[in-house]
Amino acid sequence: MTETPFQDYPVLVAALYRFAPVADPAALRERLIALCGEEVRGTLLVAHEGINGTIAGPHDAILRVVNGIHAEPGFDRLELKYSGANEMPFYRMKVRIKKEIVTMGLPNLDPVNGVGAYVKPADWNALISDPDTVIIDTRNDYEFEIGTFKGAIQPNTKTFREFADWFEKEGRDLVNRPNPPKVAMFCTGGIRCEKATAYLKSEGIPEVHHLEGGILKYLEEIPEPESLWEGECFVFDERVSVGHGLKLGEHTLCRACRMPVSPEGLKSPKFVEGVSCERCWDERDEERRAAYAERQRQIELAKQRGSAHIGTDAKIAAEQARIRAAEEREKARLAALKAKQQEADA
Repeated sequence: MTETPFQDYPVLVAALYRFAPVADPAALRERLIALCGEEVRGTLLVAHEGINGTIAGPHDAILRVVNGIHAEPGFDRLELKYSGANEMPFYRMKVRIKKEIVTMGLPNLDPVNGVGAYVKPADWNALISDPDTVIIDTRNDYEFEIGTFKGAIQPNTKTFREFADWFEKEGRDLVNRPNPPKVAMFCTGGIRCEKATAYLKSEGIPEVHHLEGGILKYLEEIPEPESLWEGECFVFDERVSVGHGLKLGEHTLCRACRMPVSPEGLKSPKFVEGVSCERCWDERDEERRAAYAERQRQIELAKQRGSAHIGTDAKIAAEQARIRAAEEREKARLAALKAKQQEADA
């Protein structure tokens, strides 16, 4: 087997994306599903503009998928970052067709030809330490809260779709100066910045830069004593957060709102495993919390039985439930037709 990084970990995680034309997303989806097989889990998004996602599995299986994507027309190059995990960080494999591989809601942007200047992690500190640089964190508010670069501005967005609106209302004032500043933008793996920098350039902002490979590449390459990163980086899988050297972070996930919970947050009386945390406590009524509590009870019972409440077994159970529901709908439809016919005959 070809040597892969993070050999000390049994599970290899690959975060990847590439903006390249995809003529037939549905056909590519089928090829990716076959390529991933039973060993690989995670999520891949496919659109006419490219591929984006994170997958995990045995080292040889991940290499097989990556090599298979490389073989697709236009995907000979990938923005690819590896990390390791002690346990599988995903429950299932999903390959989904989307309008955009990262949703900004601006379909006419050209993230291939209109993108900002890439900055290597080794050169990033010098750029953001320049007092004439405006540093913008393009991620969402809950990601910013657990870690960011010193001096970064966060638009307080809930979703990336809100970024353009923030720039029009607030962000433009940060760069509208007689001598326009340099703009340095960053995100988790780099893909959001591909579109965010293209957007700023389309709005006439001249000097727009972004961190090549994103925060994850920076944390992988820059030693902690030299780093300007503060806190941890949220990741969209069961690891929840990582730190310098991409080591597993200290945050866990609230299973009710899917938001990160700090070690301090675990001590809150509003944190109940699988039910609520400080962030979502006031957003749920007692009936909703009771439903989450029952779901958590079922998960714990499944663990005690040694079965999977979420994952392959649950997928089978969900499919069976879907079939039963379809059968019930068909029965109801036939009964309605019969009743209508009897009414007509009368």
